[in-house]
Amino acid sequence: MNIVLILFQLAIILAGPIYMIGIINRVKSLWAGRRGPRLNQSWFDLLRLLRKTPVYSVVTSWIFPLAPIVILASTITASLFVPLVPGFAPYSFTGDFVAFLYLLGLGKVFLMLGALDTGSAFEGMGASREATYAALAEPVIMLTLGTLILASGHMSFSDLVIPQTDAVTSVLIRIALAAVMFIVLLIETSRVPADDPTTHLELTMVHEVMILDHSGPELAIVQYAAGIKMVLLAGLISALLNPFSLEHLPVLAMVVSVTLIALVAVLVGLTESLTARLRFRAIPLFTFAAFLISMICLVLVHSSQGTVQ
Repeated sequence: MNIVLILFQLAIILAGPIYMIGIINRVKSLWAGRRGPRLNQSWFDLLRLLRKTPVYSVVTSWIFPLAPIVILASTITASLFVPLVPGFAPYSFTGDFVAFLYLLGLGKVFLMLGALDTGSAFEGMGASREATYAALAEPVIMLTLGTLILASGHMSFSDLVIPQTDAVTSVLIRIALAAVMFIVLLIETSRVPADDPTTHLELTMVHEVMILDHSGPELAIVQYAAGIKMVLLAGLISALLNPFSLEHLPVLAMVVSVTLIALVAVLVGLTESLTARLRFRAIPLFTFAAFLISMICLVLVHSSQGTVQ
């Protein structure tokens, strides 16, 4: 069964970015009254980039070509700790969620270093904004994980999202924390309203401006790693909302997990279709809303445990 679950997780991690981006683009197109691209269009876009020869600026150093490799390697390694299905991760140990966050942080650092290595003022501006977004989002993630630790009594990532009880309070807390993680997903993956992945104005871009100098296979690697990161965060949301466990209904748990990840992609597409991008000064308030929800959940969990005792 473990081999089946590992293959299932690898399939989601490797193929998920293609179809998740496809679902988002299809939802946005349908909402705008267009048919939209194929669900696997991102695959052909990546193949097109892989056939091209990268172009380097004369001011770049060895950091620039190394950055995409580190970004992809750290993201794939981080995926080994994520429980896409409640109760299972390919590799888990006590406190593994800290390693997960550090691996994602390592990729983010090299993304910013690659942008700074170009010597471009615009890419340096994007790196500064990315660092600001990270400083705002990471405390929210840690508070959310701390709430799950207090609620579950476990310190392993794979055990944090196992449904503990059918109580209404527990279900509502998990839904609230899933909403928090959705806000984090929008910020961490540079989606609307935190950022606009389709904009071409350097003064308003965050993630896209940092990869302006990347081309060919390196651009494909960066875009693919960003898709994997989105799948990981969507997988955490699905694990929080998945009511089934591997102990009783493993097949149903896997099917529900894939369905919920697809629904997260649909929700991202609807969010980008129905909302406008926020001003930069409004992003801290947007993040603070998620922080406040996590804090309320933490207080509720602590008070409920005190009542039980």
